[in-house]
Amino acid sequence: RAVLQAPPGAGKTTRVPLALLDAVPGRIVMLEPRRLAARAAAERLAETLGEPVGWRVGYRIRGEARISTDTRIEVVTEGILTRMLQTDPSLDGVGAVIFDEFHERSIHADLGLALVLEARAALRPELWLLVMSATLDAAPVADLLDQAPILTAEGRAFPVETRWLDRPLPREARLEGEVAALILRALNETEGGVLVFLPGEGEIRRTAAALAGRLAPGVALHPLYGALPFAQQRAALAPSESGHKLVLATAIAETSLTIPDIRAVVDAGRARRARYDPGSGMTRLVTEPVSRAEAEQRRGRAGRVAPGICYRLWARAQEGALPAHPPAEIEAADLAGMALELALWGSDRLAFLTPPPEGALAEARALLGALGALDAAGRITTHGKAMAALPLHPRLAHMLLVAGRGAAPLAALLAERDPLVGAPADLALRLKAVAGERVAHPLRRDALDRIRAEAKRLARMAPADTGLAPAEMAALAYPDRIGRRRPGEAPRYLLSGGKGAVMAEGEPLGRSTWIVATDLDGDAREARVRQALALTESEIRALFADQITREPYCAWDARAGRVVVVTRERLGALNLSERPWDAPPEERARAALEGLRALGVEGCMSAAARRLQARVMLLRAQGLELPDLSDEGILARAEDWLLPWLARVRTAADLRALDLVEALRAALDWEQTQLLDRLAPGRFETPL
Repeated sequence: RAVLQAPPGAGKTTRVPLALLDAVPGRIVMLEPRRLAARAAAERLAETLGEPVGWRVGYRIRGEARISTDTRIEVVTEGILTRMLQTDPSLDGVGAVIFDEFHERSIHADLGLALVLEARAALRPELWLLVMSATLDAAPVADLLDQAPILTAEGRAFPVETRWLDRPLPREARLEGEVAALILRALNETEGGVLVFLPGEGEIRRTAAALAGRLAPGVALHPLYGALPFAQQRAALAPSESGHKLVLATAIAETSLTIPDIRAVVDAGRARRARYDPGSGMTRLVTEPVSRAEAEQRRGRAGRVAPGICYRLWARAQEGALPAHPPAEIEAADLAGMALELALWGSDRLAFLTPPPEGALAEARALLGALGALDAAGRITTHGKAMAALPLHPRLAHMLLVAGRGAAPLAALLAERDPLVGAPADLALRLKAVAGERVAHPLRRDALDRIRAEAKRLARMAPADTGLAPAEMAALAYPDRIGRRRPGEAPRYLLSGGKGAVMAEGEPLGRSTWIVATDLDGDAREARVRQALALTESEIRALFADQITREPYCAWDARAGRVVVVTRERLGALNLSERPWDAPPEERARAALEGLRALGVEGCMSAAARRLQARVMLLRAQGLELPDLSDEGILARAEDWLLPWLARVRTAADLRALDLVEALRAALDWEQTQLLDRLAPGRFETPL
């Protein structure tokens, strides 16, 4: 066991596995956080050995593998290790597991390490285990690995000069415009390539647009992000044939990749992270300042092949306010997939570097229970085991298993980025595009190609088609996001999970009474619907017949100003139907009492009732033992004595017509009535 710290560019990824090759019995499995990094690392290792990929060095990523019986070093993405462990906890034939770039703290890496530690302790004490990173706080990891030694290497990185802005950017500054100006400065002041870090694809496109017509001849601009076709990713990584090379990249270029010719880095100082809210059950993307560790990783890209310069889009004085490290994904992510893996493993008492939050884990298990993956005792079901075997989020895995292979295109679509640009929220348009039909919106061809390829792969894993419509399929995946339109002009919906959702004004789908929302922006109060499908009540009833409850309902409706007495059919928070119910008089009276408390007693107090109230309160003020018949007192004790007078009340008008004088008299016993009439009579005759 060991923890290896070495700066960016020191050679952890490309040197360490080869150095261990002759010492480790069995295969070496090395984890990389991204598919591009896994491919690139395997190709670089194979090139060093003078061999093609797939011989002694191979890789496995989702949907693609290049390995053979001769493979000794297998580079895999992090989710692949979890599948290996779930299939064979002893990792038969594996001699070492290397966690590369562990500082990224993905949920798959944290889970994989916890599983390996338990398997090693129980089954494979001889298994080698190495955790590598450039910016990791190594001591806690070493403690987790039973006081493993911490190895430090300085590496051979070239010096990198850091240049900051003279002053912080004004609040109103547009990121893309400021980055573009800094890029032009870097191109003028340096030779060789420039690598730019931006938070996402949208910022990359807008920055490229801001640079249009401003780049000198010979500057080759390349985008680099995860959803880019592999051929274009390769083009960004390939050496430049001539002139300046400009690469606009997301965090995909932070680790495990050496891009030839890079002499300068421009860091926009932003990172995009997924934040899961267990309260709303939704994930939203947030753009935040980078951590100091991420900034250091990015800076190191400039010193891989020669001395370099790092341009930072913030002032030096702002650096101290940056967080030291980014949050571990396990702290802020949707834990449904991890909860399913833990249930399949059969234990959740694992040694995590950062324990999963209890609230988010409980929410994840509740979802798995609703999907039939866990039984009432929290144990994995046969259906849950089948879900775990699919390379999908549990929601989509459940949908594919229940709906069959006809759901494969929808599952692939929901797992990928939107293939249409600027389209309305109706997901049916995307399904038409996937099916090859013409749509009146620009297409993202790369995303569309990936969706179609993934749909074919998923169809081979799915059972026979059940003939469900796409909206029914989506409802299987998102039973908590079935929505019913609220009354009113605006397209607002109440979701079956109890949350609110809203569509943009003028959205054609907003006219639908029932929808199932497949993509929401994560706003905890009222989420904006980005993608959805129209649903019918009959489809809902057919899908969820065993989950629809029938319950009597008797309560005061403040908006309608009346007692509502019905039997309701409900799916979660949604009313499917209401039928009249002959409620007992006491139930009706209690509902009317809710209305009285909401409206107050003023409207029910005739002049005679007010005189009686005043006489009682006069004597109470003298210290006599009489009930409190103030307005507040009436309402406070109304349940004890007022209900018989409310049994016939149906509406607010009935309440206003109610004279409480007899009810107030009934609140007094015989002795109190005699005392009241003697000391504070309602009327008396004065002497002449």
